[in-house]
Amino acid sequence: MIAAPEIPTDFTLLQESETHFSSDTDFEDIEGKNQKQGKGKTCKKGKKGPAEKGKSGNGGGKPGGPNRMNGHHQQNGVENMMLFEVVKMGKSAMQSVVDDWIESYKHDRDIALLDLINFFIQCSGCKGVVTAEMFRHMQNSEIIRKMTEEFDEDSGDYPLTMAGPQWKKFKSSFCEFIGVLVRQCQYSIIYDEYMMDTVISLLTGLSDSQVRAFRHTSTLAAMKLMTALVNVALNLSINMDNTQRQYEAERNKIIGKRANDRLELLLQKRKELQENQDEIENMMNAIFKGVFVHRYRDAIAEIRAICIEEIGIWMKMYSDAFLNDSYLKYVGWTMHDKQGEVRLKCLTALQGLYYNKELNSKLELFTSRFKDRIVSMTLDKEYDVAVQAIKLLTLVLQSSEEVLTAEDCENVYHLVYSAHRPVAVAAGEFLYKKLFSRRDAEDDGILKRRGRQSPNANLVKTLVFFFLESELHEHAAYLVDSMWDCATDLLKDWECMNSLLLEEPLNGEEPLTDRQESALIEIMLCTIRQAAECHPPVGRGTGKRVLTAKEKKTQLDDRTKITELFAVALPQLLAKYSVDAEKVTNLLQLPQYFDLEIYTTGRLEKHLDALLRQIRDIVEKHTDIDVLEACSKTYHALCNEEFTIFNRVDIARSQLIDELADKFNRLLEDFLQEGEEPDEDDAYQVLSTLKRITAFHNAHDLSRWDLFGCNYKLLKTGIENGDMPEQIVIHALQCTHYVILWQLAKVTESSSTKEDLLRLKKQMRVFCQICQHYLTNVNTAVKEQAFTILCDVLMIFSHQIMTGGRDMLEPLVYTPDSSLQSELLSFILDHVFIDQDDDNNSADGQQDDEASKIEALHKRRNLLAAFCKLIVYTVVEMNTAADIFKQYMKYYNDYGDIIKETMSKTRQIDKIQCAKTLILSLQQLFNEMIQENGYNFDRSSPTFSGIKELARRFALTFGLDQLKTREAIAMLHKDGIEFAFKEPNPQGESHPPLNLAFLDILSEFSSKLLRQDKRTVYVYLEKFMTFQMSLRREDVWLPLMSYRNSLLAGGDDDTMSVISGISSRGSTVRNKKTKPATGKRKVPEAEESSSSDSMWLNREQSMHTPVMMQTPQLTSTIMREPKRLRPDENYMGVYPMQPEHHQAPLDYKQQEEAARQQQERAAMNYVKLRSNLQHAIRRGTSLMEDDEEPIVEDVMMSSEGRIEDLNEGMDFDTMDIDLPPSKNRRERTELKPDFFDPASIMDESLVQNYTGNNKLQQASRGQYNNASWESWTAWWNLEDGYVFFYSIVAA
Repeated sequence: MIAAPEIPTDFTLLQESETHFSSDTDFEDIEGKNQKQGKGKTCKKGKKGPAEKGKSGNGGGKPGGPNRMNGHHQQNGVENMMLFEVVKMGKSAMQSVVDDWIESYKHDRDIALLDLINFFIQCSGCKGVVTAEMFRHMQNSEIIRKMTEEFDEDSGDYPLTMAGPQWKKFKSSFCEFIGVLVRQCQYSIIYDEYMMDTVISLLTGLSDSQVRAFRHTSTLAAMKLMTALVNVALNLSINMDNTQRQYEAERNKIIGKRANDRLELLLQKRKELQENQDEIENMMNAIFKGVFVHRYRDAIAEIRAICIEEIGIWMKMYSDAFLNDSYLKYVGWTMHDKQGEVRLKCLTALQGLYYNKELNSKLELFTSRFKDRIVSMTLDKEYDVAVQAIKLLTLVLQSSEEVLTAEDCENVYHLVYSAHRPVAVAAGEFLYKKLFSRRDAEDDGILKRRGRQSPNANLVKTLVFFFLESELHEHAAYLVDSMWDCATDLLKDWECMNSLLLEEPLNGEEPLTDRQESALIEIMLCTIRQAAECHPPVGRGTGKRVLTAKEKKTQLDDRTKITELFAVALPQLLAKYSVDAEKVTNLLQLPQYFDLEIYTTGRLEKHLDALLRQIRDIVEKHTDIDVLEACSKTYHALCNEEFTIFNRVDIARSQLIDELADKFNRLLEDFLQEGEEPDEDDAYQVLSTLKRITAFHNAHDLSRWDLFGCNYKLLKTGIENGDMPEQIVIHALQCTHYVILWQLAKVTESSSTKEDLLRLKKQMRVFCQICQHYLTNVNTAVKEQAFTILCDVLMIFSHQIMTGGRDMLEPLVYTPDSSLQSELLSFILDHVFIDQDDDNNSADGQQDDEASKIEALHKRRNLLAAFCKLIVYTVVEMNTAADIFKQYMKYYNDYGDIIKETMSKTRQIDKIQCAKTLILSLQQLFNEMIQENGYNFDRSSPTFSGIKELARRFALTFGLDQLKTREAIAMLHKDGIEFAFKEPNPQGESHPPLNLAFLDILSEFSSKLLRQDKRTVYVYLEKFMTFQMSLRREDVWLPLMSYRNSLLAGGDDDTMSVISGISSRGSTVRNKKTKPATGKRKVPEAEESSSSDSMWLNREQSMHTPVMMQTPQLTSTIMREPKRLRPDENYMGVYPMQPEHHQAPLDYKQQEEAARQQQERAAMNYVKLRSNLQHAIRRGTSLMEDDEEPIVEDVMMSSEGRIEDLNEGMDFDTMDIDLPPSKNRRERTELKPDFFDPASIMDESLVQNYTGNNKLQQASRGQYNNASWESWTAWWNLEDGYVFFYSIVAA
């Protein structure tokens, strides 16, 4: 028999009764007068039938009996300190609480059960109370319905989901109560066919409720109840087996020694145990079929997770009964759940099963059926799920290596390079278990061998082979970090790695290839770095953490071990691989992790001398930049004044620099001789020496060698002659840059004289002029180097140099002039904002290679970032950013993050200037479009639409706080209006200004104006408009009309961008109440009234000409029936024509004033109609927003199809599980079909089917009898996006 495995702490297993019965404490007589009888029989005799259920409802116990619990008086099933309050406090010992309830149950089980029922109701967050009357006369379904009606629907929270300290431990206390209740009742009460039947029936009914709180709480209770019953069933099974063994042993005795009375007692005991087992199985079957099979596919992820978590416990706890395909199938199906927390529960449940190797035989069919799904979950989008999937596969691998194929393992192998460390560590453990944990029997005899003959030698080779096969040679640090926790002994066996590199192979052993040796050196370096720094590589982890005392000790021990080994071995390794640049570069990084004190304490000075000689030889042999920089860093690490070896290393370094400086001066003098043309050998010698000096100058102060003069000569000659090799120029610029930076560091740190400052200022100014000259060089690499260095120098020597109390450096401040700023900007436009195919920077012509493209893009991003820093720190004028900002949309994928951050920083510096820069960038794009297409361009063209979209993006960057950006937005509109009217039309005022279309772009920013500012901007706009302009209605004047309307609009436009008819984007429109426009001009009441009457008179006598208006943006095609518009919101007319009858002649000013007022009213009427139409649209689109998930909801997930597919190949012969479809499916019949119908967004009273001129003629002939009737006919012209409105008035 398999022993009961461990289960979570929220449920307590029996400790004393796994093999024998404990005292029947749950139902024994308090006074000890009644003799305890056989298990279950006493209870069954005391069972009440349904007709007797209410006989003892009200104080049905003995007079004066203990009708109390926890010392509190009960009345009608409700007590001062209820079970819910006790469990919520969580302070009392749960067993005493349960014992009190059992005592109450023994005296009056109806009242006790009523307490328990109310406990479950209150734990669901329901304020209702089940009374004794309801308990006696109502069915469970009626009680649940009554409680549902009394449920507080205003709040979606209930105890299991509430936050706060008092609810933090409620779930664990709730689960503990159920477990303890069953444990204390397991010998008698649960077999009385009353308590458990009532509880299971109640929980089953609640679990089918459409109220989430009832369903969640009851499902958790039912699952925990099932878990407790499974434990009881396991104990019964163990006791039955023990009884059967005792019976067989007694029966096998000889007749003389056989005790027949004992045989009868054992038979009787086995019979009772079997009866109890049958009852427990009936209870478990009722819970499983009544709750689990419905709730494991509930609509709520938490409920599904509870079911899967508990079934995993059942299968682990009682594997003989539950670990079969009838139950495993539910876990397999749920691994496809859409919620990560449910998938996670599936994997953790399976881990508990696969951990026990004795259960593997029962998991074979499941493994073969769902193995592919588990493997695919290693790439789950939820990292926690992926980690547990890898750990599960590791357990599967340990149970049987034949189950996982090579392809399955490879899918996990590559995850060791994941940027997410937990995933990588789990994959590293899988890799270690698969490839490194096996050890041959013959290895046991050589465990104490070291070096090349140690058991780790083959494992190190295996690691190298794996690294090379993965083809990710730049990620050795990731591989080492992934395996660091599980293979520490292997990765720290540096003696073995060193032996593999230095010692000759043994007889019959294949030596490492050159590629394998390079990989081994790289891995060895990564392991040393990991041991010395004790933190993951860049890209893994959130930063350096504080080391514990144990970790610090381990770190010191490892550094000592590294130093003692490689202080001796490193010179030998450098001597062996001195000509291999890749190997030498990695080996030279090792001294950075040495404990330099050991050179002295360990008497290792001769090995230090050997190391310095090897470094010197490497400097003389190599010209590779990486190798030279590694040598420079090694000297820098060894030249530490804190250690006694400093003098020895400093002397060696000075001797090396002396020789290099002398050689460079000598070669340069020959190289720059007049009248002689330098050959390639001289150029190579100069370049190689300059490379070495530059690499050392990066980490060491070489000021005393005065390198500025010779580099200046070299660069000046290159400017004059123009034939200087590009690499020499590049390194000369870099070296000169280092000279200036070291000079600046010297004058900053120490008390410098005025002469030092003047000399540095002069050198810096001269160097900037040289770099500016090289910006126009024919070679791209030279120009990029000059640009990068120039940006750095301007940044360093800007006004920021005086911060931190360094006012003495004020003479060094350098501000670039306008010509230098324009050259820097031109470089950015020519070399950064280019197409990928146009970039020919790669000298070897491998631009088609993906890696080369990425590298080129990275270089361009660095160039752009360098220039944007100058903008952000106000080194260059902010208006130069206009040429950068206008590229935001076109190059969004490549540089969008850099440009957006630049906008943000510039806005923090100066909001108004930033706004002026944004509008300037739009003006530049507009002018470029005019130059390309002329003034008669198509406003539906992609170019113009792109400018509008860019303006919309700019508007979004201003955020939601309009008060903070008020002045900036107003200034933006001011500049935009001035630009639109800047160029008058040569054909006269009857034609629009040449830049008038820019107002269409400017309208994208109208939503960012405050309502009072809209009026101010509107007044400013009127200053540029003539009277003739205000009367124009042609298409070419639409931008002006659109912009004016956007300024006249009220609150609606505060959150909606004004979109022209040609725009096709789907932005979200917020619902706001329509507010009156603020731009309406005030007129006297009498005049306004007469004007209104005149308006009605005009409309009765003439039919208005249709005016083309812009289509409001629709966000959905699923519409509710709109609310009818109020009569006072009807459209009064749009730009009405003059009436046909003649009026008395008016003064010109009166005519102009009347026309202006008429125009204002027409505009306001248009705004009203537009606002009403927007509200109609919003009412249509608000269906999905208002249709929030109700408290009564669809409680089942549709999974029948998936179940049918997954049922194939599974043999289910243990249990017949019925999976009915959900009966609670709610069809949303109120949804309208998805169609584009004007009637769905406009009022039926306003929208009539347009049938042509017949209705117009009928209307004009008076065939519509209702004289006050008016109708609106509207149709959508989908081709150009305009809406036509016709006003028809019956005579």
